[in-house]
Order: sequence, then C-alpha cells, then structure tokens
Amino acid sequence: MNEFPKMFIVLGVLFIVIGLIWSIFGKLPGDFLFKKGNTTFYFPIMTSIIVSVVASVVLYIIGKFR
Repeated sequence: MNEFPKMFIVLGVLFIVIGLIWSIFGKLPGDFLFKKGNTTFYFPIMTSIIVSVVASVVLYIIGKFR
C-alpha cells in the first residue's frame, strides 16, 4: 500500500489530538489576551513554551531509540 494515505491518517489524528490538547491548555497564566473594540490579539507565550518543552522531550526520546 502507498505510504501517503497512512501519512494523511496519522497527520489527521495528530491534528485532532493537538486540537483537544490546545483546548485544555488554551488559557494558561502567561498567555496574553488584549481586547480593544472589535480587535482581539492573543499571544500564547506560556502555551508555546510548554509545547516546545514537550516536543523537545518527545524528539529526544525518539532519537534515543533510533
């Protein structure tokens, strides 16, 4: 079987999981939300730091098992 359908299924599941996790961690302390009139600016700095640390740990673990 071709690898592209498998890759798209894995990416779809990954995006669903990321969306569910994002809804849980979406409003952490350290995430800045500015509202002025009809304009809203959301800067998720703490969420970005946590995602970066988790991604680094996962990639480190994957690298150890190669």
